[in-house]
Parts: sequence; structure tokens; C-alpha cells
Amino acid sequence: MPERDEILAEIAPTGVIRAAVNMSNAALVQLDPVTGSLTGRSAQIAIALAAELDCSLSLIGYGSAADILAAAEGNEWDVAFIASDPSRAGRFSFSPPYTTVTGSFLVSDSSPLGSVEHVDVEGVRIAAARTAAYTKQLERQVRNAILLRTENPASALDMLVSSQCDAAAGLTESLSRFCEENPGFRIVEGTFSKVPQAIAVHRRCVHASTFLSDFIQQHRSAGKPGN
Repeated sequence: MPERDEILAEIAPTGVIRAAVNMSNAALVQLDPVTGSLTGRSAQIAIALAAELDCSLSLIGYGSAADILAAAEGNEWDVAFIASDPSRAGRFSFSPPYTTVTGSFLVSDSSPLGSVEHVDVEGVRIAAARTAAYTKQLERQVRNAILLRTENPASALDMLVSSQCDAAAGLTESLSRFCEENPGFRIVEGTFSKVPQAIAVHRRCVHASTFLSDFIQQHRSAGKPGN
């Protein structure tokens, strides 16, 4: 196990662990409207991580996974709570997954598309966020439908609302919340992906990577919040 000082030198060089979380992933992080603080499984694990290392924590909310990936270039964060996808393995090291979320499709109530299996057919237009992990999975799965890549998850939903596509891909819980706030839409039956969620660090952070692997394994074994 790496020494604490070695770990903090990599993921808290300023004396604070800067943890990036994806605000578009409503299943894992939410903004408390009363306190203004971030809550949810990702936030809970970040707090536990900081406590384990006896270090201060700064939670930084980003609008999408794409924003988190872009911010990595400017060294804006030290650890990031994002999906572990093979397309990202060249830039980051990932902990084991601390949870898994599912992806599905949103359609209008009048749509003939009833299940995930009905969506990948010729002529169907699917809108999906360009850099989302579930979109990477769709790119490997879709054989017949047309995949329209958008800048972020909200843009995919906007395309569906304006009838520029037939289905919008997204995380199931986020799509469910959209349905609650926007009558006239529904989620099709089934899921097209299971997306593992993990803690990412820059590949140069070899000591932190080893520590985070052990930390998440112990976290899961103990049945702590976020499992």
C-alpha cells in the first residue's frame, strides 16, 4: 500500500482533493436546493475518500462527462467520478466500479417504439451525447439506426422535444426525471447498456491508482453508502 504522503502528492497537490462529479448523472449526484451542497452516491464516496486520507475536499460539479474530460486538460481536478469506458483508458486509470447505472431510450408517447430492441432499425434516428460512456457502447452496438451525436445529454433531449430525432439515449434515472417534469414522453422497455461508475485519476498517478483500487474494494465489502 502506498504511503499517505505519496498518495496526496498525486491527488491533493494543493492540500485539497478536488473531486469532479457529473451533474447530468442524476442517479449519482444531486444539488440540495436548501443547503446548496452536493449529495448522492458520488458525493458520499468522495467525502469518505477525503476522510480516509484525512484531507480537505472540494466537490466540483460539471454539466456533463464531456466537461469533466475537457477540464482534465487544464488540470482542474484531481479525481473524477465518471464511467470507466475502454475509450478513456489511454488517459486515465480507473478504480473498480463502485456502482453501475443503466442506459435506455426516451421517446414520445405517440412513438411506435416500445422496447430497446425496436430502436435499432433502419430509419430510426437516435440522439446521444457525443462523449457519454453509454454513447460509446451504442457505437459498438447499433447496426441499423442512425446515431446523431450531440454536445451533451440535454441537447439530445432537446432534439427529441423538437422532433429532430425519434429517440434520445440517456441514463435511465435521468430520463425518468425528465418524464416526470415533461408530460408526453416515456422510456422504452429494457436497457441497452450497463455503465460501470468509477473514480478516475490521471495515468501518472500510480500511487493513487493503487490506493483507490483498495479503497473501493473495501468500501464495497463493507456495504457503505454508495454501494
